[in-house]
Amino acid sequence: MPKSFDVIVLGGGPAGYVCAIRCSQLGLSAAVIERDKLGGVCVNIGCIPSKALLHSAHLANTIRHHAKRLGIHVGDIRLDLSAAVKHSRQVSDQNSKGVGFLMKKHKVTVISGTGTLLPGKKVAVDTDTYTAAKAVVIATGTRVKGIPQIGLEIDKTTVISSDEALFLEEAPKSLAIVGAGAVGMEFADIFNTFGSKVTVIEMLSRALPIEDADCSDAVTQVFQRRKIDILTGATIKSAKVGADSVVLDVEVAGKVRTVKADKVLMAAGRALNTEDLGLEAIGIKLTDTGFIETDDDLRTSVDGYYCIGDISGPPMLAHKGSREGVHVAEVLSGQRPQPIKYDNIPSVTYCYPEVASIGLTEEQCKEQSLDYQVGRFPFTANGRARATIETDGFVKIIRDKKYGEILGAHIVASHASELIHELAVARQNEYTVEEIDLAVHAHPTLSEAVAEAALDSLGRVVHA
Repeated sequence: MPKSFDVIVLGGGPAGYVCAIRCSQLGLSAAVIERDKLGGVCVNIGCIPSKALLHSAHLANTIRHHAKRLGIHVGDIRLDLSAAVKHSRQVSDQNSKGVGFLMKKHKVTVISGTGTLLPGKKVAVDTDTYTAAKAVVIATGTRVKGIPQIGLEIDKTTVISSDEALFLEEAPKSLAIVGAGAVGMEFADIFNTFGSKVTVIEMLSRALPIEDADCSDAVTQVFQRRKIDILTGATIKSAKVGADSVVLDVEVAGKVRTVKADKVLMAAGRALNTEDLGLEAIGIKLTDTGFIETDDDLRTSVDGYYCIGDISGPPMLAHKGSREGVHVAEVLSGQRPQPIKYDNIPSVTYCYPEVASIGLTEEQCKEQSLDYQVGRFPFTANGRARATIETDGFVKIIRDKKYGEILGAHIVASHASELIHELAVARQNEYTVEEIDLAVHAHPTLSEAVAEAALDSLGRVVHA
């Protein structure tokens, strides 16, 4: 194996492996150093397996609640979490092997082990040292974390993280989830479907706190119909962790409520993998919040070292990291790529109904004193949604009153993750709501709701 490359990437997740592939496409020799499986957290213990479980949950709920109406008669439904987990692991393994295939296809060298940064664009892996002619790219990502200050250290048995939750073969009778962000709400959906009594505990004033408030409210209402208990504005005052149960004292609105659960799932943030990398020895600076400091082209404070993905700063999303990987590769090859528009990266929560958003929320528009107009269209008025009995949710578009610029867009729907991209393309190219309307949308489709919301922002909605 060679010891010198044009580019060495530390970390084989969505940011790192995409960067290495793009480097190879541009004629640069590249190596990826990965201590675990290729694909990183996303492919192996994150995005991919959780979406497989969410699909199982959605299919189960569709059969359970709508099969008879759709003319499908079934007997007693028996859910098997172990089978769903087995499917999710097969999907993850297939994706990870797929990344391995891509490494071979693009002639990217894969080095197994833990890398430590050295001065002079070098990386040590065990007893070997590798040198980069152009750059070392840091893409080491994040990991789960507990809250030891209140006694909730992850023990992988009673207090678990999303990592362990993905491998449970039986749903606990009761589950407390700390954190009502995307991860917490997705696992609430999964375990509620498979029979757990779920309580979600969120410190902030609403579930999905970074989303538009209307989206948070809509999903909360659906979850409450499903008997998922969501405690917001809640503070955990104490935790008693036993061998097979946990007792939490939770303060909500000045009153303390006791929550007992067989397991607690910690879903309140992630820790940055910046320790033991050798950052201090090289002199790479961190921000006040612990991310690696970078410029617009993802250069760190030390020449020859770049940083991409979660540890370069928010949003901490796989697709954001992948785009940063492409950007760095093009910079290193001498190109001048378009700046990344961080305000135009879609975020998605994949529970049912899904939530997808891009740009500003209405609250942010108010904070910035913008002159805006909101257009909304409910899926209860959409023919395709009625046909598939997936009428929960809406499309919400926020436009600038004067010029029609799309300031933000928010979708709650069964396929919101797919619908949001029309608006991502529109914002990327500075289209107005009038130009959304000019594009003829096929009928009947869920996408018609996007066009109707655009019309509603202009006071011209047709079907509501």
